[in-house]
Amino acid sequence: MASPERLPITCLGAGRMGRGIAVQFAYAGHEVALLDAKPRAPEAFEALQREALAEIGDSLRTLGELGLFDPAHAETLLARVRIVPESGAAEALARAGIVFEGVPEILDLKREALARASALMGPDAILASTTSTILVDDLSPAVVGPQRFLNAHWLNPAYIIPLVEVSPGRATAPEVIARLNAVLESVGKVPVTCAASPGFIVPRIQALAMNEAARMVEEGVASAEDIDKAVKYGFGFRFGVLGMLEFIDWGGGDILYHASRYLTGALGHERYRAPEIIERNMREGRIGLRTGQGFLDHAGQDIDSYRRRRLGALVDRLRAEGLAKPPVLSD
Repeated sequence: MASPERLPITCLGAGRMGRGIAVQFAYAGHEVALLDAKPRAPEAFEALQREALAEIGDSLRTLGELGLFDPAHAETLLARVRIVPESGAAEALARAGIVFEGVPEILDLKREALARASALMGPDAILASTTSTILVDDLSPAVVGPQRFLNAHWLNPAYIIPLVEVSPGRATAPEVIARLNAVLESVGKVPVTCAASPGFIVPRIQALAMNEAARMVEEGVASAEDIDKAVKYGFGFRFGVLGMLEFIDWGGGDILYHASRYLTGALGHERYRAPEIIERNMREGRIGLRTGQGFLDHAGQDIDSYRRRRLGALVDRLRAEGLAKPPVLSD
């Protein structure tokens, strides 16, 4: 298998996800083939090719204009991407080191595409679905060599958001997870591994948060503009520096425990009830920083130094937002 630095990539499907992944890998020096997932008349394929290359080129030029590189090099990066008709599937799949499947979120359609792709790929190549809704073990029975198959859920825009949620199935070989994570890290991504569970990590958390934001508009708690401002300058501001479980430890799990009990009673809904793990941590004294144990292990940590680093990162965010004002020194 080729080294991660120059691994040939094939995206099965030339839609938005495939195009975003193509931008990321072309930027990082890889050759990328966007394989059309269905047969088309020559005129229709040429239209798709023009559209896909134009969008990828626009994305690359935008990154250059935003200061990531000299925009004059955008065409060099774009030249690493080719759009392949369905008739060229055998060649594009046979030479790929990794194939990312990105066809529409229809179970039978994905199974059909994965079965064909896995039969045409090299024996050492990794096959990763990018599905945001279908569990890997619902797809793996269609795959030839399920030990090299897993899910890699990118967040849009794929070439900007660092996170990729890697979800292996029951048959996925551990070395395949390690290899895919290494490749993702080599192109600037931050992979996390999660069980094959509906919603993975981010969609599951954000679905609750987005529904609650919409519910507050419905209830007249605040305007949409003020709720979004609260999220950007409160919720999102903190969690861009502190992880969510890290933040529980920072303030103390007891605060979440008591807040959850109050909200459950005041708003009359079980959606605010704390999970058993919060109550168990309370019973066991795993409060967080104050006790040295919480969701994370803080034993032996220099807490003052840790707090200072985190506060420094929050001050950096203030500066980035233009909100770090100098002190008023005169009366």
